[in-house]
Amino acid sequence: MAREFDAAMLRLYRQGKAFGGVYSQLGNEAVSVGSAMALDPKTDALFPMHRNVGAHFVFGAQIDQMMQNQLARQGSQMRGTDGTGHYADPALRIYGNVSHLGSMIPVANGFVLAARMRGEPTVALTYIGDGGAQVGEVHEALNFAAVQKLPLVLIIENNQYAYSTPNSMEFAVDELSKRAVGYGIHGETIDGTDVELVYETCRKAVERAREGNGPSIIETRTMRMRGHAEHDDFSYVPKDLLDQWALKDPVNTYAAVLVQRGVLSGETVKQIHDETFNAMVAAIDRTLELPWPDASEGMKNVFL
Repeated sequence: MAREFDAAMLRLYRQGKAFGGVYSQLGNEAVSVGSAMALDPKTDALFPMHRNVGAHFVFGAQIDQMMQNQLARQGSQMRGTDGTGHYADPALRIYGNVSHLGSMIPVANGFVLAARMRGEPTVALTYIGDGGAQVGEVHEALNFAAVQKLPLVLIIENNQYAYSTPNSMEFAVDELSKRAVGYGIHGETIDGTDVELVYETCRKAVERAREGNGPSIIETRTMRMRGHAEHDDFSYVPKDLLDQWALKDPVNTYAAVLVQRGVLSGETVKQIHDETFNAMVAAIDRTLELPWPDASEGMKNVFL
């Protein structure tokens, strides 16, 4: 679902039907899906970024609602005022995202701190990119979370480039998770293309958090296989680097693993793909038939 939603939005962008920017999660699906699967949707809270569509689906988001959001049609959770991923669904315990991405971590802190004061066993999971991990709010929030032993799991999605800036020009440490030592919390770096590894690592982090052992930093290494957004041709990325990471495509490689293990047949994989593709096309058709929200919606919740 995550891959097909992404592909659908790329097509809609080229057709001039997408509203706002389109930020691809291509190559990052295992991080979004594996991490969200480690949470309990009934008690925990998800704070996704703009490249975590897979996490939305894990927590129960429906294709039609997601399309209405992205295409800014009637029924959009932002009432048509935004179409680039800044939508939340409190009914599903999905909160986010804040455009200034570093601000997501202090918001998640506040959520779990309030939950703890109410006696609720809530763990919050949120994300930041390799570029966003360099901003001050992230460090301040991690220090606060560490001191308070807040039940927080932070995924640092290291997809090699912060827009056009490579890792080598962003930070000097060889693994971003090593910063956890400075906060006195757990940290580790893993292969972000392995969905089972992501799930198991996050499951343990959630367990530690729920037991009162404080936050964790998990750096997932992936590759952003598209530009920062679809307006960016990502010509600054060496082609051989993209070719190397394409061999680790998280969707295709995991499908192959499941076939090899005998969990699925090749025919079943194709059937799942075809059914998902058709469901996505049908959702697009239904959404494009919807009217635009009334213009009066644009002035709601605007403070002058």
